Amino acid sequence: MKHTHPLINLTAVLLFMVLYIPLLCVVLFSFNASRLGMQWGGFTLHWYVDLFHDGMVLRAAMNTIILAVSSTLISTVVGTVLAVGLQTAPWGKKARRFFEPLINLPVVTPDIIFAVALVIAFGVIRSLTGLFELGMPTMIVGHVTFQIAFVTLAVRNRLEAIGNEYSEAAFDLYASFGYSFRTVILPLLLPGILAGAMLAFTLSLDDFIISFFTAGPKSMTLPIFIYASVHRGVTPEIHALSTLVMVFTILVVVLLRRSEKHNEQTEAKS
Repeated sequence: MKHTHPLINLTAVLLFMVLYIPLLCVVLFSFNASRLGMQWGGFTLHWYVDLFHDGMVLRAAMNTIILAVSSTLISTVVGTVLAVGLQTAPWGKKARRFFEPLINLPVVTPDIIFAVALVIAFGVIRSLTGLFELGMPTMIVGHVTFQIAFVTLAVRNRLEAIGNEYSEAAFDLYASFGYSFRTVILPLLLPGILAGAMLAFTLSLDDFIISFFTAGPKSMTLPIFIYASVHRGVTPEIHALSTLVMVFTILVVVLLRRSEKHNEQTEAKS
């Protein structure tokens, strides 16, 4: 049995503390009865009750869900088709070297660069056609632009893990491309598609920069609402709202991990 150096273990513990102690503090003070910052006034659920009676918070939550679901559906379909096309089409080496950086570019490009580019693009289109006023449609397009890359990478990794044997066997049995893809490849791709979709969904839920730059006056999301509220001071309501967003994101990640484990166990049995 291998043993790690105590210094490495200590470093890991310190890193986890740096990462999670601030989050635990947010959760703790969301149950604080006192509004006076660090002063503890007892345990209460009052701030959570207030959130569910706040019309602005409910509208922001609804906008967040609509944005995340819509952009995830679009990016999942487009990203899956793009991954399949890149993997199965007979591209030459030069074409592949050209497409590879384009797929990875949205992943490594800072969000602020993407946001500014989207604002400029929407402004040009709006001046020419009158379309794309800032609001929910522009936010959905903005989220799809960066979500597609993550979905494509997840599905493409799954395609590479599957290999070409299944599709070649289907073609040897005179199956058409559409039939073999629908009945053979797509079920095998499902874990990668779900992983990409869940990743896109969580990224959309937590996104602030692109949402902030592309939002309209009636399309405020929870991250934008939290940012605007913090300028007036961090209140227990903000702690409670941040806790709910964090818990929801953790649940999505846990469900994704369980789905991946279930698929791995199913494949191992088969």
